[in-house]
Amino acid sequence: MPTIDLSIWINAPVEKVYAIAREVERFPEVMPDLESVKVLERSEDGSRTVTEWTGLVREFNNMRVKWTEEDIWNDEAHTCHFRLLKGDLQKMEGEWRFIPEEGGTRFHSRLEYEYNVPLLGTLVKNLIHKKLEQNVQMVLEGIRSRAEAT
Repeated sequence: MPTIDLSIWINAPVEKVYAIAREVERFPEVMPDLESVKVLERSEDGSRTVTEWTGLVREFNNMRVKWTEEDIWNDEAHTCHFRLLKGDLQKMEGEWRFIPEEGGTRFHSRLEYEYNVPLLGTLVKNLIHKKLEQNVQMVLEGIRSRAEAT
């Protein structure tokens, strides 16, 4: 299964970065390829959310890609484990880790996915991987931008 493993250093305390990351419904503000994120469910303690995402693939005439995911937040460990519940991908899961480092925070994102469409050539699979990689990078940079600006 393809994996995207990226990280970024953020000049802000881990608690602040983690709190900003939990505001997933605000991600479209910093991600131009993300049309919307809606929170469908949130547990009473906030540790579990179910969110519905709509993204755009501009290279395919602004094709919309939709999915619903479950996020499990661990405030003590500063992590989020997520997994696909339904959507256009066959499988998607991963983890965000927020680690205090050098007076700031290391935000590490790991995403594993599976996208199988019959007759899908290597070129298109490579494009999908590149788009997912760009989106993960946009999340990292968007959270860094918000954390360092406030």
